[in-house]
Amino acid sequence: MTWIAYLALGLVALLVLVFAMIGALYVTRGAPVRRVRTPGDDRLPGARDPAFRATVELLTKTELRPGHAVALFDCGDALYPRLWEDLRNAKRSITLQLYYCQPGRMADEFAAIVLERAAAGVRVLFLRDAFGSAPIPDEYWERLKRGGVRVAAFRPTRPWELHKVQHRSHIRVVTVDGKVGYTGGFGIDDKWYGDGRHPDQWRDTTVRFVGPAVLQLQATFAAGWAEATGELLAGDAFFPLDEAGEPEPARRAGEDAWAGLLHCAPTLGSTPAERFMALSIAGARERLWISNSYFVPDGHFCGMLVDAARRGADVRILTPDRNSDVKTTYWAGRTQFEALLGAGVRIFEYEAAMMHAKTLVADGAWVAVGTNNFDNRSMVFNDETVLMVHDGEVAAELERLFTQDVRYARELQLDTFRHRPTRERVVERAASLLARWL
Repeated sequence: MTWIAYLALGLVALLVLVFAMIGALYVTRGAPVRRVRTPGDDRLPGARDPAFRATVELLTKTELRPGHAVALFDCGDALYPRLWEDLRNAKRSITLQLYYCQPGRMADEFAAIVLERAAAGVRVLFLRDAFGSAPIPDEYWERLKRGGVRVAAFRPTRPWELHKVQHRSHIRVVTVDGKVGYTGGFGIDDKWYGDGRHPDQWRDTTVRFVGPAVLQLQATFAAGWAEATGELLAGDAFFPLDEAGEPEPARRAGEDAWAGLLHCAPTLGSTPAERFMALSIAGARERLWISNSYFVPDGHFCGMLVDAARRGADVRILTPDRNSDVKTTYWAGRTQFEALLGAGVRIFEYEAAMMHAKTLVADGAWVAVGTNNFDNRSMVFNDETVLMVHDGEVAAELERLFTQDVRYARELQLDTFRHRPTRERVVERAASLLARWL
């Protein structure tokens, strides 16, 4: 070979190395926010303050509006009868975007409902995540399509789109006639049936809401549908507005909650998901109760939680025990427990079943229910949906659910945790090396 050939091979090898380094950095990037800072003697308004709501709006680019009726469901036995009823009552449109789908009784019951509505002339659109819904056989989707349901796969794995593989749609969207919305951790699988207090029955939290945020949820669906199909949805069937061009609020007696639907989408740099989480922690003055199925905070978020406890907030974390369906996150999250417990954060491990909820309540006023896990994947890589609510009654209900869940959980004690076996520490440390992918 001539020196020119060697030079050409060297340049090719260098380019391959550079692109490999760029790719490795891209798929292991983390959330850049380290703390919430206010200049001088200023303080971030507390979670009860309307100025806190305005701050969250500005920094997450999500408008919160009054006029919402909000209902929380803590298990499948409570959720699915109401969800099926809403779907059966659809008159114009149903849009669904779900991450997790498995074959079984629930999938069959769901199919019967949407096929009946499609046959009645309702526009039914189903956007399934190509990864999360992979266990469902193709015959199932074909049956839905033959019955008039439009089905699209979100980000299927293709050789020319490998850069999208890690960016999953973890979103849950159900909207009915553009007037009723659902989001939370639920999916289509028999494990969501039950009361969430027994093995093989997942404990989850889902929120049903009526009001302006439903159209924000619908817009989230429309963005995903446009990516998957090339079609951007519009019009009254999907976005019903009043004569003034405004979403119709709930306007029910005693139900006028402020709410907004946060669509967390991956981007380079700071993401809406981490800004929302950082502000929620920083705004807590009295108490901050978090339920999260995959609790793997990085060092900076751990520091924010420690700061909240040290300034006097009652900080509590509810997370799965060894029943977790993802053992890596269970072990990786525990690497931060000693620091949290040492600062006065109370940590509970849910023992009755797999705890899959993703909720937050601060100071009896600020509520978040959605799909956002407390891990790097949700903060940086996934599309997520979170209903943010500023309302005392909704907050009181979520606190009641949290208190109820704690009865089925074991509280970790610092002294006992410090004396856990060495083999557990080794497993925790090994799992933490994967934290950027979790």
